[in-house]
Amino acid sequence: MTKKIAPSLMCTDLGNVARDIQDLDAAGVDYYHIDIMDGSFVPNFTLGPDFTKAVRKLTDKPLDIHTMVNQPERFVDLFKQAGADMMSIHAEATNNLQGTLTQIKASGMQAGVAINPATPLNVLDYVLPVADYVVLMTVNPGFAGQKFIPEMYQKIAQLKQKITDLHLPTKIEVDGNLGAQTIPQCVETGADWFVGGTSSIYHAGASLADNVAQTRQWLEVK
Repeated sequence: MTKKIAPSLMCTDLGNVARDIQDLDAAGVDYYHIDIMDGSFVPNFTLGPDFTKAVRKLTDKPLDIHTMVNQPERFVDLFKQAGADMMSIHAEATNNLQGTLTQIKASGMQAGVAINPATPLNVLDYVLPVADYVVLMTVNPGFAGQKFIPEMYQKIAQLKQKITDLHLPTKIEVDGNLGAQTIPQCVETGADWFVGGTSSIYHAGASLADNVAQTRQWLEVK
């Protein structure tokens, strides 16, 4: 099964977004991950629909919107109109998880459920058939550069088993401090899609193209 990588655009050089996306497109990334934070669900503010619109003009790659906001159902149409192809919502952030996932799918986007490290997998029990992908946070959301939580390897494996038992096509996306020390074990335990930040795609000391190539090598578990 082909593994996919997505640069996290909150880690890109915001003064040179067009240049970076051109380089990343040429390097063959699969899609782009755009973090949306509201300063309430998480203690940070990041990107938004105007940024998404600007990125949409720069690339034909799919745009993956990761909403870390309360009541994300308010913003489905907004990000669809901005050019998003995928949108994930946190299970902890809405009182109508199944309904909002259905709303996202009805808009024409792929629908994802994101869950924080301490959130148990049983929150997914009645929504997995609606979800195209699950975002497993391997750090607590809000800021780049945090330490990978090792207990998340077991969580990935347990989710993979749950998806397999239900015979679903749902993909597992992992997000948070993914690099040389963590990506291979995430692959082994069942992750499909990988969000790259400062530990991989934007690692200092090499070009974006070299970092993408290196990340691809880490995905090849021996």
